[in-house]
Amino acid sequence: MFDRFNRKINYLRISVTDRCNLRCVYCMPENGVPLLKHEEILNFDEIVDFTRIAVSKGVDKVRITGGEPLVRNGIVDLISMISSIDGIKDLAMTTNGIFLDKYAKDLVKAGLHRVNISLDTINPEEYKKVTRVGNIQKVFDGIQAAKKAGLNPIKINCVIQKSSLEPHAVEVAKYCNENNLQIRYIKEMDLEKGEFSVVQGGSGGDCGTCNRIRLTANGDIKPCLFSNLAYNVRDLGAENAINAAIENKPISGHVNHTSKFYNIGG
Repeated sequence: MFDRFNRKINYLRISVTDRCNLRCVYCMPENGVPLLKHEEILNFDEIVDFTRIAVSKGVDKVRITGGEPLVRNGIVDLISMISSIDGIKDLAMTTNGIFLDKYAKDLVKAGLHRVNISLDTINPEEYKKVTRVGNIQKVFDGIQAAKKAGLNPIKINCVIQKSSLEPHAVEVAKYCNENNLQIRYIKEMDLEKGEFSVVQGGSGGDCGTCNRIRLTANGDIKPCLFSNLAYNVRDLGAENAINAAIENKPISGHVNHTSKFYNIGG
């Protein structure tokens, strides 16, 4: 698939839930957020059917996100269903890592290739402050479980304010170097103000080469993270929603007043 700016669209990010077990200060309020009703969230068959159609149109890279995808009941089964689709070359997941020690081995058996794990500091007290409720030891355990299970390469997503030379970022980089992990620095973004930049160590945020569309937990196809545009698969049908998203994908991000990071998948 090519959009009107001749960018090849082959990357699908799927948010499987708007729920999360953490309350990171840059993502959601301390008391949580209004959650989607159960019937509003796409079921596994809907997600898999949509993904199969997207793959038939040229998608070969899929990433599972949330919220936190590992809180979705039956997530291992969903990974198995998606991995069975012919044509997917890269099946990955972004997770906070808290439950990876429980699921890593089963995720690999189900067909997951690799993971990105969010880690903004290696200081236990600072981690608790950033996530409000998180136990950093569970993340460390999850990373080790992912390595043992063969989820490679493991990439660490580290949120920064301005520079990768910030003390917490330097400490995370040292931890990654010592543990054979790849680090990606992500500047804190603001959807409503349109503040974003290219991910250091990745390709996210580079509008000129953007190759992705996003499926939210309630079935909206978002052609751009920083845009209000959305095309619902239940209203339009999967193929029509994909076509509309590709045809109307903007040349660059602007602002998004209709979504939040916790429900769009980042």
